[in-house]
Amino acid sequence: MSFISTKNQLTKSTISAFRQKTSQYGCEDVLPVDFVSLMDMYEDNYIKLRKLIPDLAAINKSAVSEVEAHMKLHLKIIERSKFTTTLILSYCFSANSVLRMEPDLKIRIYHDAGLAEAMSGKLHHGRLVLDNLPSDALRQKWQLNRFLSKWLKYCLRQKHGFSAPG
Repeated sequence: MSFISTKNQLTKSTISAFRQKTSQYGCEDVLPVDFVSLMDMYEDNYIKLRKLIPDLAAINKSAVSEVEAHMKLHLKIIERSKFTTTLILSYCFSANSVLRMEPDLKIRIYHDAGLAEAMSGKLHHGRLVLDNLPSDALRQKWQLNRFLSKWLKYCLRQKHGFSAPG
């Protein structure tokens, strides 16, 4: 019984340490439980990306999803191999005649494993840059992929989608 109480206290104190808000986009830092939970998020992101881009192989280099009364969503494929595709997903803003891509997420899709990982990204108008993350950066990977998960859900609710040019 005391083991359970101690474990609950540790969990509560650990969780309270992660309660501060880390994103202006409404993605509070949720406690990154472990690597397995991160892999679950990668799987969820893969499922959402497959809904957003049902025929990825048919898209040559880039595509734009246009939905009336919403921002255009830009997709650019930067690498393809037998088992992976790496792409950039972003909105394009124009401010003072300068084009800015944001959130500018670099995503790798692992076709054989059914996973999609946000590898890097720029958020908060370039003030938060999560790039070149070390393999053990669980918290940063969790934050970036949680953002991707919420953003994909938002894009799907807006009825965004990519199809092959035809």
